[in-house]
Formats: sequence, structure tokens, C-alpha cells
Amino acid sequence: MADGENEVASLKHRFRDLLLREQTRQNDDKVQVDFFSENSFKERLQFYFIKNQRSSLRVRVFYLSLEVLSCILYILRVMFDSGEHQHTCLGCPYKNYTLLEINWASIIWVERDHTLWAVQVSVAVICLFIRILLTYLRYKGNILQQVLQIAFMLEMIDTVPFVIGIFYTPLRNLFIPVFLNCWLAKRSLESMVNDLHRAIHRTQSAMFNQVLILISTIVCLIFTFICGVEHLQRAGDKLSVFESFYFCIVTFSTVGFGDVVPNIWPSKLLVVIMIFVALMVLPIQFEDLAYLWVERQKSGGDYSRQRAETEKHVVLCVSSIKIDLLMDFLNEFYAHPILQEHYVIILCPTELDAAVRRVLRIPMWSHRVIYMQGSALKDQDLVRAKLNKAEACFILTCRCEADRNAADYQTILRAWAVKDFAPGCTLFVQILKPENKFHVKFADHIVCEEEFKHAMLALNCICPATSTFITLLVHTSQGLEGQHSPEEWHRIYGKCSGNEVYSIVLKESIFFSEYEGKSFPFASFNAYNKYGICLIGVHPEDTKSILLNPGPHHTMKPKDVCFYISLTKEEDSCFKTLAACKNSPKTQPPTSSAITSMGTMVIDVQEINIPPSLDPSLSNETNISETRRANMVPVIEVPDSPSFQTGNLFSDESKSPYQPFSGDECSTGYVKGYPPNLPYIGSSLILCHLRKEKTPKCCMQLEKFLSKTCNHKDNEDVKAYGLKNKLIIVSAETAGNSLYNFILPLRASYRPQNELWPIVLLLEKEPDAEFLETVCWFPMIYYLLGSIDSLDDLLRCGVSFAANMVVVDRESTMSAKEDYMADAKTIVNVQTLFRLFSGLNIITELTHPANMRFMQFCAKDCHSLEFSKLEKKEREKGSNLSFIFRLPFAAGRVFSISMLDTLLYQSVVKDYMITITRLLLGLETTPKSGHLCALSITEEDLCIQTYGTLYQVLSSTVGDIPIGIYRTESQEVEPPETPQSQMSDKVSVFEEEEQPQVLQCELPDNVQTPSLRRRSLQWASNLLGPWHAERDADRLSQQRGVLLSFSERQELTELVKKRMKNLGLSTRGFDELNIIQSSHSYVLINPSPDTKLELNDIVYIIRKDPFSLELNDTDNSKNIMKSGTQIRESNQL
Repeated sequence: MADGENEVASLKHRFRDLLLREQTRQNDDKVQVDFFSENSFKERLQFYFIKNQRSSLRVRVFYLSLEVLSCILYILRVMFDSGEHQHTCLGCPYKNYTLLEINWASIIWVERDHTLWAVQVSVAVICLFIRILLTYLRYKGNILQQVLQIAFMLEMIDTVPFVIGIFYTPLRNLFIPVFLNCWLAKRSLESMVNDLHRAIHRTQSAMFNQVLILISTIVCLIFTFICGVEHLQRAGDKLSVFESFYFCIVTFSTVGFGDVVPNIWPSKLLVVIMIFVALMVLPIQFEDLAYLWVERQKSGGDYSRQRAETEKHVVLCVSSIKIDLLMDFLNEFYAHPILQEHYVIILCPTELDAAVRRVLRIPMWSHRVIYMQGSALKDQDLVRAKLNKAEACFILTCRCEADRNAADYQTILRAWAVKDFAPGCTLFVQILKPENKFHVKFADHIVCEEEFKHAMLALNCICPATSTFITLLVHTSQGLEGQHSPEEWHRIYGKCSGNEVYSIVLKESIFFSEYEGKSFPFASFNAYNKYGICLIGVHPEDTKSILLNPGPHHTMKPKDVCFYISLTKEEDSCFKTLAACKNSPKTQPPTSSAITSMGTMVIDVQEINIPPSLDPSLSNETNISETRRANMVPVIEVPDSPSFQTGNLFSDESKSPYQPFSGDECSTGYVKGYPPNLPYIGSSLILCHLRKEKTPKCCMQLEKFLSKTCNHKDNEDVKAYGLKNKLIIVSAETAGNSLYNFILPLRASYRPQNELWPIVLLLEKEPDAEFLETVCWFPMIYYLLGSIDSLDDLLRCGVSFAANMVVVDRESTMSAKEDYMADAKTIVNVQTLFRLFSGLNIITELTHPANMRFMQFCAKDCHSLEFSKLEKKEREKGSNLSFIFRLPFAAGRVFSISMLDTLLYQSVVKDYMITITRLLLGLETTPKSGHLCALSITEEDLCIQTYGTLYQVLSSTVGDIPIGIYRTESQEVEPPETPQSQMSDKVSVFEEEEQPQVLQCELPDNVQTPSLRRRSLQWASNLLGPWHAERDADRLSQQRGVLLSFSERQELTELVKKRMKNLGLSTRGFDELNIIQSSHSYVLINPSPDTKLELNDIVYIIRKDPFSLELNDTDNSKNIMKSGTQIRESNQL
């Protein structure tokens, strides 16, 4: 109880004190305290004349004006002094002051007008007052130091005599060297410039200051020399001011004509003194200026404010600039006409190396590329680059860093600094690691290197040469590469490589405006048939997403933005009718669209009659029949989403990817859904094939999975793994988050189940638990610890019967002392794989594109030598795609991620390219948007004959849009030769008949020639002369090389077989999988409609979204069969 009473009493006292404090606060008067310091009169003067920047600047400008005025008054005094009278003091008789043969009277005394003298006295008094005042204000206890300053002594010499002349009139005609005030004016000018920069808070340019000092020094020397010689020559041969100026310039320029010379010794002595002074002062000034100039060349200059306001520019921020990176950026950036007048400001913290400096001195780049050494994290460097007025800013990451995360962190900081400094500037960011992408999601355009890289590597396994297709599509080219090659496939391949993606609004387009209200496949095919362009997607007005092949249910609207593949955009096309083409003196190739030069498109227009076998009801939208080609029929409108199988165009199989399913569970026990565990923030949400239960970690280890040590074995997975030629092996250093983007496109829900091939990760380091937890939900994902260097590890993971081997570039070897040596280990390892497993499709990623020439290298391969020569010729012509004729790149077996840098550069004028590329690679999925897949041409499909007819079949039946062909042709033994050799090939009938036997190197007996053939060849050789005999000798040496290579092939095969037996692996079928393939493959983007289809062609198609509408299989299957029959009949007609 006592404690409770004490607490109550304490609360009462506190409440009473609170009331008393509040009452006291209200009654007390408020007192305002001002803090100030009372300065003395001297301190106030110091503040006004010295410390305050703006007031001291005004004083210096006024003082400079007085000094310049005094020099002008001196020149006026000289010009008014006629020199006709005898010179003496004012009011004194003339006296002769001859000494040392010189009459000093004309030098000591001058004639001065009274008015001029009064003005000079006024100026001198003011200057003397300012000088004494400044000396007093700067006085700090040592008066001698202030008095002995050169500026103070010059001021005393030029002003005190005028002040004395006020009180003593005879001295008013005394000569005073007022011209020495030019040195005081020089000193004042330098101080004024410093105060000016301080007043406007601007960093002073050392280069500007040094140039100002040099110019002012030269002016002062010349002015002192002119006035000194002119005055001293009054005692000799009088010289005018102009003659003195002439003599000064002739002397300082070391010309020395000798027509004007001083004739008395004082003038000669002054000349000697001035020459010595000039020789001592000017070299020092020039040396400082040269040093600053060299340093400025290293660090770069400034982008002037006037140029920034009148010209457009972009800023390129990089941590280090390499010659390859610079040339790729400049070539791609300036390839677009609208960017020709833009300036490029390179902001880099490192010093400019010699190679880049030589490039920037080329006239093509010197006037529009400016290099600045600086950091994007410093505002003063961003001010130098005028980033706030820039059209765009590119922030690129150095991919050659050993620590790629550290490189990304630098890029992130640069992006933040740029966004903070210039929020309105369009930002283009390149990032390496996908987990770091969300830090820069505010950027307008982002390209994550490892996302694109692994997605292209994955698609290369199911859609061959996807990397080559995408690389050619995002490069700017005119399609002129290889047009002078004797090889036909070089010319076709080079021309098709010039296709790019363009966009245009439908109502503004000549290509697509007539298809308003039509379905998307109808518009795509008819535009291709008429103009030779491929409509691949649209951006509807009512959505924010780009849709690739939205399917027949999409109706074209006036404000839809159409995306199409063409050699040139519509705005640069010139349309001609068939009559105009016939009148042209040049013959046009038999294609529906031929590009003769950049910006010129020729379209052949023909009239046809639709075969009566077609049902009129199926062509209700064909209102342009008068403009169709003879072998083409209008696209047919049919119900949406029929079943479709890649093996046969008109078959209906139950395992079609378009087959509807009940619920989310499939017949194999897999489900379709979103991955439950995402590896990093910002991962793409894509509907995938997933397991109903996650795979135990022990089952993901390949050795335990195939052995009896794992009891969780899935019979379906084991059966799938045992399928030959369907295994995908990925060799990587570590299992990072980027491998998730490799698995994602291969397990997407729109992939048919028969394409869910087992994936084996050959890792050098144990994968972490987070990665295994992420991928354990995907079916048939395994890993094996090992290295690509070890043959045993390769055989354990199933390389002997794998269909694809993907070699990912090692991060630890991306940086090397010699740049191009970063790929050395990868190239040698892949070469070993190629020699051991020749039938294996090896897909390799390299750091440097120039190293592609070493892939599958063979020193005696004539084809490689010819392709190397062709590449050099294209490079000499200035082509940006000179590497495309390398067989590994053309076949899609090698690529470099640096080739995709152009994707970011193109986004300046094509802001849709990154989104379209992500949709093609499966990195993004949008409802109602299609996906990229492949269609193989079988013998049953050859009845379609041409690519244009295939386009019609696909678009009118299943709604798919073909965009290109991957073609494989048999490769001749001899390299491409001149047209003369080709003409001789046609004469050699016997060789032409027997040549395919030489190409097939399965058995050495096939290379032996029978006696009849040997006699026939000898008879043909006698007819064709000595040239054919030399060719026979070359061919014989090539056949010997084939025999030697076959022998080596047998030895390597036996070596691998022995090793497989030692490991307990089966060697069944290994010989058939390792037959040497004498063929080459290449990609044709948007070929002409007349392109003949060949067996084993693989057609790239954009398949519509299978889940956009409910499917009706029965009606669709009937429509497919009916349409297929009509197409065959029309082709036969």
C-alpha cells in the first residue's frame, strides 16, 4: 500500500511541475539572438577587392581596361610625335646629350600633347591607387616582399613620373615606358580568368589557360619589341610603328630580309635581349602546351555546349574499349541513314590505346567520334559528355573480366549514375549475369548476354543453326556478300543474309494496307506472294505486347504495327510493274522480289487463273487473284488450330503438340505448369513440362541413375535416356543460373513430348543445392562431374550416341594476356571431339568471332583455304559479315555472343528487336504469340516442290508462318574454282559421274577406280589437254589424302572402342554414328518463292500459340486433308 501511495504522490508532483513550466513559458518574453561579427575597415576592403569572387572580378576587369587603355594612349602619343622639333624638357632650351656616339636627347625627351598628357596622368593615378591599395590589403608583415614584386616595380616606373609631372612641369615631356603596362595587363588577364571560373563555378581548363598564357606572352613580347625598337631608333634612322612591326615579325620568324635594320647600338642591344628572352620564355610555354595537348589526347576533350544544342549525339560508356567492340558498334550504329549525322561520345576510364587511336584518326570516324577519358560515376565527366542533352546512352559490360559478377556490378553503378544525372536519357544496358538484370530494370532496353547465349545454344539442338539465323537477322547488311563467288550457294546464302526485321503501321503501308480486315496468315502469305516479304508478327493497338504469328483468329486492323522480314524496308523500296521490269536492260532473277541495290525493290506481277478444283467457298478472301504468280494459289481460310506433325504435312498423329489435353496431366506422367522454384529474381515465367514430383538428387547424378545404387529409377526416364541420337550433353565449368535458360526452351510446354530429349550436364564442379532444387522439377535432367578434357568422362555421359554436344565457353579462360588466346583451350578440346566423334553435332561458343576459322581446322582442306580467301575479300570490301562463309558458322555449330552486340545497337532505331528476339528464343511468352520451331522436309513432302507453295500450305492449313530454310548439301572434294574450271567440269562427263563415289569415304574400296574408268579418264585427259592432266594430279593427291584420313579415322575409332569396352560401355552402332559427312549446311532467311525444296531441308516456322483457342480436332483434320489434296492437284496442273 505504501508503494502505491508513493507512486500516486510522484505522479501528482510531475503533473504540477508540467503545469508550472507551461505557465512560465507563456509568461516569459521571447528573445531573438542574431549572430554577427563586426569586421574592420581593412577586412571589408579585403572582402570586396580580394575574397569576394564577383566584386574582385569587377575590379580586375576595370584594372585590365586601364592597362590596355594606357598602351593605346602610348601608341597615339607615338603617332602624334612628328619628331621635327628638337626634343627637350618642357620650357627648357635645347641641350645636346651626346654620349657614346648617341644623342640621347631624342630618347629621353618626347613631344606630348597636353590633352593626351592629362588623360595619361588620370589613368596613371587610378592605376597607382589600385596598386597601392591591393599591396596594402595583401600586406602580411613583410613590406619588402610586396615592394620588390615585378608588378609593383613596373607600376611605379609607369605611373610615378606622371604624378611627379603634375607638380614639376619640366618633366611632362619625359619619356615614360608606358608600353611595359602590357605585362601588367597580361598578369591581370590571367587572374581575371581564374576569378571568372570561380565565379561561375566552372572547372578551369588547363589547356585553355595554357593557350591563353602563350598567346598573351607572344603578344607582349612583340608589343615590347615594336615599341622599344621604334623609340630607340629616334636617335638613328627613324622607324614608324608599322616598320618596327615588320622588322619584329621578320626577326622572330628567322627570315631576316635585311631591308629594315637598326643602325645604332642601343637598338641592336635591345634586339639581342629580346631574342634571348624569347628563346628562354617561349620554349617553356610551348613545352607546357605540348604536354597538356598530349595529356588531352589521352584523356579526350569536351563536347561543346553549342554543338550539343545544335547537333545530336549518343554516349557510349565502357570500362575498357577494344578495337573489335568499337568497330562493331560504329559499323552497326552508322549503318542506319537516320543516324549518319549523330556524334558518338566514348566515355571510358582507361587510357586510349594505340589501335583505337589509329581508328579514331580515320576520316570516316575522326569528325563524328570523340573519345573522353573519364568515369560515368563522376558528374563532371558526364557534364563534359553533355549527357543531359544526349539522345541515348549505351552502357556496355566488359565480358573479358575474370569475375563477371564484378563486371556487372560496375555496369549497375554506371546505369544508376546515368539515370540519376539524366533521367530523361534513353538508356541501353548490356548485362552479363541474368541474376543481376533486375537491378537495371528501369533501363529502356536491356540485353542479358548469358540469357541469349544459353537460349540460342539450346535451340540449336532442336532447330539447327538458330544462332546463325538470329545473328544474321540482327546484323545490318545489304545482302551483297558472296555475290562474286563462283559457288551458287555462296550467292544465295549471302543475299538472304541481308534480310532484316522492319516495322510499319498497316494503314500507312503499301504492303499490308489492302489486307485490312483479313486474317493474319492470309495477309502474311499474300504479302509474301506479291512482294516477297515475310510478315511475322503484329503489335495490336489494344495490347502492349508484340505477337508473333497470332494465328487466323487475329484480324488485321488499321493501327496494327506490322513486323516483317525483308531485304529493305518499305520506305526505301521502289515498286515496278512487270512491264517496267521487261523494259529494263538487265535481266532479273526468277524471284518475286529481287534487290538490285539498297533501297530498290523489283516485284514481278503476273496473272494466273485459280484451278477449278479449288472450292470457291475456301477462297472467299482472295480479292487479288489478278496479281498472283503462276505456281501459287491464294491462301485458304480454314478453321483454326488443326493437328500438325513435322514429319508429314498432312498427317494427324495423337502426339501432336497441338493435341488438346484434359487438365494439366499428360499421358507420360508429366504435367504442364510454371516452375515452382525460380533461380533468380526476374526469371521468365514460362509454361513448361514438369514432373509431378521432383527428382531426387541421387537420381540426377547420371552414374547413380544408370547404376543399381539408385532405387528411385523412373522407367519412363530410363527408356527415354536409352534412345540413341536424342541425347543432349552440355559441357560447362559450373552450374550457374544461366543454365536454367538453357533448360527452359527445351522444356517449354509448346514443345512436343517427343522432343523432350534427355539433357546431361558435364560439370567440372559440384552443382550447388539451389541449382539442383531449381531443375529437379524438369524431366530427364542429369549431371555428371567431369571435364571435356577427359575421354572417359565424355564416354560415361553418353557422347558416343549423343545427338548434340554443347560446349559453353569457360568463364575462367575468358581473360588472357593475349586477347584472342582466351578461346585456345575450348578450340583444342572441340577439335579433339571432332576428330574422335566425327558424327557428333558439336555446338560451340567462343569469346572472339575471329577464332571461328580454327573450328574443325584442317591444314590441307582446300575448301577451308578457299573460304578463307573469300572471307578476306569480303573484309576488304568493308563487309560486316565477312565471317558468314565459314562452314562451322554457316552450319550453326559455332557462334560468339559478341555477335549479338548489334542487337543492342539496333535498338536505337528498332526498339522492337530485343523483344522479337526474346520471343523467337523462347525467353518470353506472350498469350496469343507463337514460337519458333523446325519442320523437316521428307520424301512425301517433296510434292510441294517450292518454298512458296509450302508457305501457302502452312499458312492456309495450320496457320504457321515459315521464315527460312536450313539446307544441307553434299560437299565436293575439290574447292570452288573459277568459271573456266566450271566450264571444264561440264565437259568432263566421266569425272562427273564418278565423283559421288569419291565423296563417300565409308570404305577404301570405293576410292579405287576400275580399269574401264581409268581408260576413259585417260582418253578424256588427252582430249582436254595438259590443264586436265594437272587437275587429275590434284585429284589424285586429294584421293590419297582421303585414304590417309580414312586410315587415321579407323585408328581413332578403334581407340575409342577399346576405351568404351574398358569402361563397360556398349559399342553397338558406334561405327554408323561416326561416318565422315562430306557436306556443308547454311541458312536461307526468307528465300524467294521459287526456291526448290530439297530432301532433308529444315524449315524454320513460327507456330501459333497452341493454347490460344479451344481446338476442334475432327473438323481441322478434315480441312487439312481437303486443303492438302487441292494443293497437290494445283501443283500437278
